[in-house]
Amino acid sequence: MATLHERQNYRMTIMRALYNAMEGNRPGMTGAKLRDDLGMPEQDLAAACAYLAGEGLVLVDWTTRNTPATVTLTHQGIRLMESEEEDRD
Repeated sequence: MATLHERQNYRMTIMRALYNAMEGNRPGMTGAKLRDDLGMPEQDLAAACAYLAGEGLVLVDWTTRNTPATVTLTHQGIRLMESEEEDRD
């Protein structure tokens, strides 16, 4: 199981990947692409997506194996990422 720091890092990494995909006119990503691109264990990806969905930051379509089929930023998630981008500028 991931440590608290790893879980926080996984969540932010997912948010950044989705935000970057959105800028490329891709509304979301498959769970498999996120897992492969980010090199994240499937169990940790599922836990991070469940957390982010619970916070209202992403929408997740789940497979029958309880893993993310697709993950998409919500309006609230986009606003959070835009706010972070503004803070960096």
